[in-house]
Amino acid sequence: MKQHIIPAIRLTLFSVLFFCGAYSLLILGIAQLEGNHGNGKKVSVNGHVVGYALVGQKFDQDKYFWSRPSAANYNAAGSAGSNKGPSNPDYLKQVKERMDNFLAHNPGITKEQVPAELVTASGSGLDPDLSPAAATIQIKRIASIRTIEETKLNVLINQMTQKPVLGRPHINVLLLNIELDNLK
Repeated sequence: MKQHIIPAIRLTLFSVLFFCGAYSLLILGIAQLEGNHGNGKKVSVNGHVVGYALVGQKFDQDKYFWSRPSAANYNAAGSAGSNKGPSNPDYLKQVKERMDNFLAHNPGITKEQVPAELVTASGSGLDPDLSPAAATIQIKRIASIRTIEETKLNVLINQMTQKPVLGRPHINVLLLNIELDNLK
């Protein structure tokens, strides 16, 4: 028995030291090589940090493109999904409330037209991006409030759409809304 316990204890101690110490320091060192030294991609407007490009922000004013709902209430320290499935009555109630709210603020749009991402939270609860379709469906509301031509908003969405080689096209909502504020 002793011949099994001693190696198991050694392996456990080695794993704890390696994964809690050496590996963490290695990742920290790699992060320091990045441009922001591992501090994320801060977004500044007029010298003031207004958010982080890789973390979802809450936008729910009618004059802005709304962001995807967050299961973590946009708290990066508590990033998590809700873990509620599509048959959970609380989850279904929450999605219905979000849908009703969206439709109330976007008249003329039917429930079938609303992309699921505008009423459901992402797995992390902090998704900073929307699909071009989710941004486009909000154009009428924003154009009406800001008295901007819809074509200008379409052009803005096209300019801000990132088209990666792998993956789907997406738009960072924070960066899109900053550019929206810069439109004249």
